[in-house]
Amino acid sequence: MELASAIDRVRNGPQGPKIGAFFDYDGTLIDGFSGANFYKDLIRSRKVSPLQLAETAYAGIRGTSTEKDFERFVHAALKAYAGHTEEELATLSRRLFMHEIAGQIYPEVWQLLRAHEAAGHTLVVASSATWFQIAPAAEELGIPNVLATPVEFRNGIATGRISGRTLWAEGKAAAVGEFADERDIDLDSSYAYANGTEDEAFLGMVGTPTALNPDKGLTRIASEKGWPAIRLRPRGSAGPIQLAHTAAAYAGLFGGAALGITANLGRSRQDMADGMIANGSTFALLAAGVHIHTIGKLHTRTPRPAVFIFNHQSEFDLLVLGHVLGGGFTGLVKKEMATNPLFGPLLRFGGATFIDRQHSEKARSELGPVVDTLKSGVSVIVAPEGTRSLTPRLGEFKKGAFHIAIQAGVPIIPVVIRNAGEIYWRNARAVRQGTIDVAVLEPIDVSDWDPAHLDSNVAEVRQLFAEALLDWPKD
Repeated sequence: MELASAIDRVRNGPQGPKIGAFFDYDGTLIDGFSGANFYKDLIRSRKVSPLQLAETAYAGIRGTSTEKDFERFVHAALKAYAGHTEEELATLSRRLFMHEIAGQIYPEVWQLLRAHEAAGHTLVVASSATWFQIAPAAEELGIPNVLATPVEFRNGIATGRISGRTLWAEGKAAAVGEFADERDIDLDSSYAYANGTEDEAFLGMVGTPTALNPDKGLTRIASEKGWPAIRLRPRGSAGPIQLAHTAAAYAGLFGGAALGITANLGRSRQDMADGMIANGSTFALLAAGVHIHTIGKLHTRTPRPAVFIFNHQSEFDLLVLGHVLGGGFTGLVKKEMATNPLFGPLLRFGGATFIDRQHSEKARSELGPVVDTLKSGVSVIVAPEGTRSLTPRLGEFKKGAFHIAIQAGVPIIPVVIRNAGEIYWRNARAVRQGTIDVAVLEPIDVSDWDPAHLDSNVAEVRQLFAEALLDWPKD
């Protein structure tokens, strides 16, 4: 079964909160086993003794063919966290998610989750992992309900034991059944997704089970029972080819930028900046093996000048915009980018305005020159989220870009970028080859907007991005 078919099935199926969408975590929402990230961190920080390491390794080697086996393994692993407070475990979890686990989320899962969300379904993670392994990912993915193996705490301190039944195999099925009873969920009309052989009972509880990234055992079971199976492509680790493309991309960026400036020597600074942007972007993307597919190209040329706003997930977004818009623009970026060793010099030469996001009053005072830039005929690019996200999740839109457009009397033009995070996510070490999709939406006239009451206007524009990412526009 293709992912697109699964999404269409959700869109055309029963709607509302009485329909559950239950997702396993390890191997289903993320590529790999999150527990390994936590244990590697303990080893790096030398917080686990050789005896504990040996005990956990032995429990893992013995395998987990029964709930007792799995419970034995969890007990061995949790001993390392004895003595930690809930806040300490939450802090550790957030750090590992940001730097490692976010990059393991299957990018395509996002589309499936948003389809269930749009259908009004009750989203749930049901996993044998602990809450602190799951919580940051669930929050980022917009899943409000987490069913996890319970960790025992006494006086706010972890004991290193579980406090009930593990959510493995029949234990997970039982927890889902209890949740469904409490929330009045219609399991016969609900959906479940999992990857492991042990999840047969869990999947069998719902009317629409799907083997998502199934192992060999679940592949066989799904075939026998007629359950659909979907395999998603993980980002994977950075290999020699990816590292070589990454090095080539940065060489292409600076080489192309230098060529663009040199070719326009003797002309205006804006001409040199345009040459730098166009050549640097083209050379970098070509060397990286990244292609750009754009729809709505007409809106990149007219009307100009304009405030182009874009959703921000990757450093490659700047290269994408350089390629799509060609030239005739500068940027409004956070002040931290001024010291970025790669993009800082290029942004400064291109006339970018650096703003202090931490001090709103100071940031507003820095917008005056940007309005003058627009009035001179040069467009401006702005990421209204303010910073790169870890996933395709849209952050809240800040109002700066909208105030600028109103003051300068120019339109807002949304530029929706899809797949940039798959190519080069926020904390990636290497670029992946592939295609980045760009949809340039119709210009938005802001001439009758009231600067004092922008909340609803900004929310409507943000919704345009959300809808485009959920249901990509046609050429």
